[in-house]
Amino acid sequence: MNKNKTILIGWDAADWKVIGPLIAKGHMPSLKKLINEGVYGNMSTMNPPYSPMLWSSVATGKTPDKHGILGFVEVTPNQKALRPVTANSRKSRAIWNILHNQGCKSNLVGWWPTFPAEPINGVVVTDKFQKVKTDPKKESPIVKGTIHPEDFVQKLGNFRMFPWEVTKEHILPFIPNAAKIDQTAKTNHLISFAKILSQNVSIQNATTYLIRETEWDFMGVYFDLIDHLCHAFMKYHPPKMKNISEDQYDMYKDVVNGAYRFQDMMLGRVMEMIDDDTTIIVMSDHGFESGDKRIFKMPKVAAAPALDHRQFGIFVARGPNIKKNEKIFGMNLIDVAPTILHHYGLPIGKDMDGKVILDIFKETHTPKMIESWDSIDGDFAELSDEKEVDPLSDEETMEQLIELGYIEKPDEKKETAILKTKCELKHNLARVYLGKKDYENAKVLLLELTQEEDPIDLGPYYVDLVKTLLKMDNFDEAEKYMKKFKSIKTEVKFNTHFLESDILLGQGKIVKALKVLLDIPQNNRFSPELSYKIGNIHYINREFDKAKKCFEASIEALQDNPKYHKSLAQTFYMLGNYEESAEHALIAIDLVKYFPSAHYILGQALEKLGDIENAKLAYETAARLTPKKYHIAEKAVENVIEKMELDFDLINKSNFKYRENQIVIVSGLPRSGTSLMMQMLDKGGLKTLIDGKREADESNPKGYYEYEPVMTIHKDNSWLDKAQNKVVKIVAPLLRHIKKQYRYKIIFMKRDLHEVIQSQRKMTGKDTDILPVKLYNAYVDQLKKVEAWKEREPGVELIYVDYVDMINNPKPVVDTIESFIGKDLEKDLMASCIDKSLHRNKVNN
Repeated sequence: MNKNKTILIGWDAADWKVIGPLIAKGHMPSLKKLINEGVYGNMSTMNPPYSPMLWSSVATGKTPDKHGILGFVEVTPNQKALRPVTANSRKSRAIWNILHNQGCKSNLVGWWPTFPAEPINGVVVTDKFQKVKTDPKKESPIVKGTIHPEDFVQKLGNFRMFPWEVTKEHILPFIPNAAKIDQTAKTNHLISFAKILSQNVSIQNATTYLIRETEWDFMGVYFDLIDHLCHAFMKYHPPKMKNISEDQYDMYKDVVNGAYRFQDMMLGRVMEMIDDDTTIIVMSDHGFESGDKRIFKMPKVAAAPALDHRQFGIFVARGPNIKKNEKIFGMNLIDVAPTILHHYGLPIGKDMDGKVILDIFKETHTPKMIESWDSIDGDFAELSDEKEVDPLSDEETMEQLIELGYIEKPDEKKETAILKTKCELKHNLARVYLGKKDYENAKVLLLELTQEEDPIDLGPYYVDLVKTLLKMDNFDEAEKYMKKFKSIKTEVKFNTHFLESDILLGQGKIVKALKVLLDIPQNNRFSPELSYKIGNIHYINREFDKAKKCFEASIEALQDNPKYHKSLAQTFYMLGNYEESAEHALIAIDLVKYFPSAHYILGQALEKLGDIENAKLAYETAARLTPKKYHIAEKAVENVIEKMELDFDLINKSNFKYRENQIVIVSGLPRSGTSLMMQMLDKGGLKTLIDGKREADESNPKGYYEYEPVMTIHKDNSWLDKAQNKVVKIVAPLLRHIKKQYRYKIIFMKRDLHEVIQSQRKMTGKDTDILPVKLYNAYVDQLKKVEAWKEREPGVELIYVDYVDMINNPKPVVDTIESFIGKDLEKDLMASCIDKSLHRNKVNN
């Protein structure tokens, strides 16, 4: 299985919004190289966005209710203490367990959570490895269970970096004016910085050692550098927040960018150490707010820093069977494990929640399936009986979680601390169910939690219970529990305006629902969600122009929210603007592929635009993605019965006479067969005006036959005198810029527009199953313009050559071309250029 060798690198909280500008400036060359040589896209996260839960979903392909990791801390088996979450709580087999069973060697470094180490075939360096004491006077031994196998404890021990080993040379690239920091001030962040940096250097050291010194088929490596430095320093990141002083801003504004750049440097070293046959994946579990939505002061709720996490993380992959420089869409964390198993030729468990991301592969096949990897007998290198671990070994991890704000300092009263943790884990599970739309199970857990007594704060449970009941359309019951919520004491200050408005809306009290939103205090007045909620009420009232303005305002403030785009698509549809409707539906689908209602509105818009075939596909997709019957989509499919035909004829204009110094032009829409026609005319004996600057590639393996000045013909067409008695390629939109003093014979390639667009989208890495309606209609309009233009031009003769006819029966086409040009051609050589295997994007009639 060495041919499928793979390294999976996790960058917690990495976000395209920060990465994009850094790549543009040349500051992340390693990641840019991966993108250019592979695929990239958004990675959708899950709720709640807590890292141990999410990285366990990456490793198992399952949601937390199935894999069992539900938070940052857990109660020990004897129910007497708390500890950081451990691998013992994971109930499902991870990638490395499955690969072990299948005879592969795996290395893990820092993956969260993997302590205590599982005895797999390979090396496991758990998440406890890099956690060391901050005080240099205290010892930080590597506790039992940190590394497997035991003989690597000595080999790797010296690779740990300690905070006190961080020097000014390490600090200054991140904090150039660090020497000015008052070491006694509360705003001194150097200690936390040194701790975070040193821990991630330890991970990198162990990683590079294992890459070099061990045999392996799979490696999984996890870095928390970006996440932890963002939690500590994002409030100082540009643009400056109003609550941050100029001094603090100037001191720490470079730290976040520095974290990304350093992470990229570490990636570069890994890339140097692996060969071209190794597939490399870099991904994050969620993003991180870097703009106006940053929170200056965190509310007092469980794991409050997670409120700064964004819905979309990153995904980049490169390898021998990975497509090149293509953007892919619709990925979720739970898709990673199934995709890696498929990459190794292994079956996917039907109980996995994720799907194989087939779009990333050059060559693939239908994924193999089994019922469940968890039910198979055999050696999966799983942990046996849990052994007691020295509580002191968890101190450093607990301290950092408290420092980052992910957990509160445990209550001094042990029983209270344990009760709070149990409630928090149950609440997390309820939120998982809510995210999975399993509202019944979420409701049961939340009702149980509302029965807890002091000192448990019931506020968060009531709020989530109301949200759940609203999802279930139980509006009267939601109102009942909203009243109960208002009667209890809670430490958290909740904004319940949206919930109250949704209750009223569900009860049909539309005017009151709108008034609740309009009465929100001025200081909380604008938010994308508020604008969306008001827009939704306008939509219900059929005030579509007002709804449109609201949804557009939401999108302007937050462009990558799929529900905003879907709602705007619905509004444009009601306004009769079907092109815009389709466009926003497509954006919503690009952001979240599994979005049935967005597929449905796309189908509606396409049907109105006359694209019946793709409307049918959109309706079918909506029905397929819905667990329960999607009746309106099914009925829409039944109503879609025939494919759109072009509503005008393309007529030749030619007298088939040779003219001295004539210019032969090959034209057509992009990807309509123009390069093939150029090749045929070249072989037929005509001189071609080309410069060879655009090299052949996978999309055009026999060359493009282009001449670069054509691209700027609208600015300068003086070069056309060089084209006399030759052939040159000029795409359809540029034809109107040719000089009028010459005679032209234009061979215009005609191809089914669905095939043209499908070929273009495949070439540019977009989903070939989706039809961009705006582009389709633009091409129809372009063909009409060409038809009208050639009739007005006395120096222009033009014939249409059908691409499919030419591929399937070249002889009559070649005869027609010879007659049209008016010269004898090498017709057999022309016909020999045709390779039917290159007709790869076909539309079935």
